[in-house]
Amino acid sequence: MPLNLLIERLALTAMLLVMPSLLYTRGLADTLISSTAILFLIHCGRTRSWGWVRQGWVPFAGVWWIWEMICSLPLPPPFYGSWPSLFQAIVMVRFFVFLAALEHWLLRDPRPRVWLRWVVQATTFYIGIQCLFQWLTGRNFFGDGRFVDGELTGPFFKPRAGPELVRILWPAVLPPVMYAIAQRSFLLRAAGVGLAFISIATMVLIGQRMPVLLTGLGLVVSALLLPRLRPVAIAAVVVGGIVLAASPVISPPTYYRLVEKFSRQMDHFQVSPYGYLLRRADEMTEQNPWVGRGFNGFRIGCPDPRYFVGWSNKPGHDGGGAGICKQHPHNFYTQASTDGGYPGLILFSIMVLAWLRDVGRGLWRDPDPIRVGIFVAALVHLWPIASTSAFTSLPVSGYFFVILGWGFAETRWRQPSAARVLAGRPAPEGATEASPPRSGGLI
Repeated sequence: MPLNLLIERLALTAMLLVMPSLLYTRGLADTLISSTAILFLIHCGRTRSWGWVRQGWVPFAGVWWIWEMICSLPLPPPFYGSWPSLFQAIVMVRFFVFLAALEHWLLRDPRPRVWLRWVVQATTFYIGIQCLFQWLTGRNFFGDGRFVDGELTGPFFKPRAGPELVRILWPAVLPPVMYAIAQRSFLLRAAGVGLAFISIATMVLIGQRMPVLLTGLGLVVSALLLPRLRPVAIAAVVVGGIVLAASPVISPPTYYRLVEKFSRQMDHFQVSPYGYLLRRADEMTEQNPWVGRGFNGFRIGCPDPRYFVGWSNKPGHDGGGAGICKQHPHNFYTQASTDGGYPGLILFSIMVLAWLRDVGRGLWRDPDPIRVGIFVAALVHLWPIASTSAFTSLPVSGYFFVILGWGFAETRWRQPSAARVLAGRPAPEGATEASPPRSGGLI
């Protein structure tokens, strides 16, 4: 077997194993991501194919990554970096190279993209069926019950199901739903509608507030891009509302989490854990506006009394002191600002817009359900008004990088198809099924 082909097959195998490994072995998942990135660089070196570094989103990600490293340098103030922070900033590049490997190398051909879709759908089904089983029986397949506040944990022993499922649900569910509701058979249409209803109901029953809100956002965006989905989306919202209204009877912990606790936190947001974290991150950025505190700057700087400032300027308001500190500020954009100051926030935001531009290019005129699902998954992950994990934290961000790389490849290499019919939009007059230009590849 030629060495180039062996390298590609090893990388493809590693890439396909990333998502299953994220379920229980995040260390293995990180190793697989890193291995895929290294094999891609070896491939580029052997074939002298480096044109991808100048294309699309890559330069924007490169500028933000360079700024993150500069801010992490172990220099005197105004720098607060350290050697560990600098090292972590340097190796963060593996995620960007992984994205490029999927877009420009591993997913150029349609078959690997189909294989990856099967992996995403299988992972989605596994998490979803465990959540429903736990709701019906009180235990998941391994005997674990609900979490402390009553959240469904699905296949995990901690409340991970909601944040992970909402990031892979859309590319897994939208294509079969759109295919089914476009058929003449009543049974197939009913199956598609039923799948949509079950998916939304599962997200509600899990009982995690932010995933439910992001599910609503994803449903709205999906319906805007896919006209045929709109009646189903409206009905799904009604079903979700009915499930929530009935939750005091069918799932009291869900009602407590989504209604009682959420309302109380929003009424008193400034003294909630999320309010304290937001104010602490804002204060850290205000005091370090140009270079922040480097990679992991929030975790390192949060216990520093100079940042103990509350929402009120009255004496004694310390913003929760050191007791509110976490490893990250629970928001990608405040993390970017505490790491790299306001320039870091701007560069990070530009990179996000470049990602969404590239993964969503042409969707309005050609709303392929797979691409719409990928775009929605990327959008809900990057939505700025959300509580999140750290930006590069696995497993959640691992799912995102797999889906995003898949989306880049679909945008670049996918041939036009019957997507317009499934979406409920006619093809423009004179449109053809010509293959997309191959320009913009590795060379």
